[in-house]
Amino acid sequence: MKSHLTEIRNAVLAAVEKAGFGTLTPEEIDLSTAKQKEHGDLGTNVALKLAPRLKQNPRKVAGMILDHLALPEGIDKADVAGPGFINFFLGRAVLYGSLEEILRRNEAYGRSEQGKGSRTQVEFVSANPTGPLTIGHGRQAVIGDTIAKLLEATGHSVTREYYFNDAGRQMRILGDSVRRRYLELAGEAVEFPEDYYQGEYIRDIARGVLQDKGAGLKSESDLALFQNRAEQAIFRDIKATLKRLGIVFDVFYNEKSLYETGKIDKVIKALRGKDLAYDREGAVWFRTSKLGMDQDRVIVKSTGEPTYRLPDIAYHKDKMDRGFDRVIDIFGADHIATYPDVLAGLKALGYDPSRVTVLIHQFVTLTEGREKIKMSTRKANFVTLDELMDEVGPDVTRYFFLNRSMSSHLNFDLTLAKTQSDENPVYYVQYAHARICSIIQHARSAGVDPEAGPDADLGLLASEEELDLIRILKEFPREVSEAALHFEPHRIPAYLEEVANVYHRFQHTGKVDAALRVVTDNIPLTRARLALCRATRIVLANGLDLLGISAPERM
Repeated sequence: MKSHLTEIRNAVLAAVEKAGFGTLTPEEIDLSTAKQKEHGDLGTNVALKLAPRLKQNPRKVAGMILDHLALPEGIDKADVAGPGFINFFLGRAVLYGSLEEILRRNEAYGRSEQGKGSRTQVEFVSANPTGPLTIGHGRQAVIGDTIAKLLEATGHSVTREYYFNDAGRQMRILGDSVRRRYLELAGEAVEFPEDYYQGEYIRDIARGVLQDKGAGLKSESDLALFQNRAEQAIFRDIKATLKRLGIVFDVFYNEKSLYETGKIDKVIKALRGKDLAYDREGAVWFRTSKLGMDQDRVIVKSTGEPTYRLPDIAYHKDKMDRGFDRVIDIFGADHIATYPDVLAGLKALGYDPSRVTVLIHQFVTLTEGREKIKMSTRKANFVTLDELMDEVGPDVTRYFFLNRSMSSHLNFDLTLAKTQSDENPVYYVQYAHARICSIIQHARSAGVDPEAGPDADLGLLASEEELDLIRILKEFPREVSEAALHFEPHRIPAYLEEVANVYHRFQHTGKVDAALRVVTDNIPLTRARLALCRATRIVLANGLDLLGISAPERM
């Protein structure tokens, strides 16, 4: 398909020049998939883009381009539609060729080398070890992992990284929360502040300390033992939860190491050397006003404790120094006002901030029916990611986190997620895959070799439903490419649902059972339709794999 895109683009470029409209670059010729069949397979809005400069009607511009257009081989026709779009209609030979490509490439179909040679780091989740992962963490985890998968599918060398801090006030509160629960379990009357961690997991950790150490720590005022025990237990659970979702990190990076290796001090020294850090009222300030920002920022408080900006700048400097060509940071909406300070710090230190892409996802609301489920980490009335997976399973969890744009607030409908029917979109897609596997097995039972695709006469696939299915299958590589390029993982579930929808139309045409429609006494037609079914299965399986979701053979 890629060669046809290039050929169409080149043909349009030549026609624009021959029509006297100047010279364009290939990047200026946008080609998009037509939404409606009557508009062909591909379209370009080049005439609408040229018309204002030429001060002519866009339809007239499109017509003049069309008059000078030499149709590439495999393109049946082109026409002008709407306000000035130029639409292209692919010939059947191109469609059948794309079907052959799917069968030939199999598991590699949809993969490309567009990012080859790029070392890319994706940082996501990065929750401090103060409690179990919640559904908010879950959305970020799944988005981050899927973006990493999309980048890998397009040739990038990807490092998944988790950044955490096991020091500071919140960790001291965690340690003291465990200590006080330990004292309670040991029979002491203890005041428990409201802003301490209230969850049952704190009691579980304290119970473990009591079992191991007995009641001999009642007079222990040092929080280190309690804090370390809590951190180890919580991080063990975090890793287990992520693994259950199919997520494994390559690097766990501890903020504390930035202090231990002197990287924090080096940042302050470098900023001072550029007159971008100064002392005032006992604090250290970052002179961001000199970098075009509204006001200067505190990077070390008067207490001597750094604000988040300083270690984050040092951490991103370290990312740059490790030689990543591209750094992808995935943050929740609570970071939207803070990351510009970090990018300003990088620029001040002489690094190119354009190497960093910050992706912000909106929050998640869990609903059951019309009722919202409220969540608070400290008060522990939150729903953990594990509890969600216990209810609906990892596949549904991942799918629901991905089927909306990350820029949109997500209402996670628990009632729909627990529905085990084709009303549930993930089951709808998985069922299409399982149904095809069942048809392939039926063919084997009937003595027909379902793998005989290369010998099939694909020209027998001539019905509207069959051609529509081929058309959407050939779009898979483009969908993967665009999803990776624009960091839009939600495109893949939307595309898979459309594939399943078009496949179901093919499957139910004529109100005949799908297996009987595919496997008939007409062996040549049977082989052609089996080839189409196998290609559909490949696309569904490859797409689900990109989402980290299973492709079951029976349901």
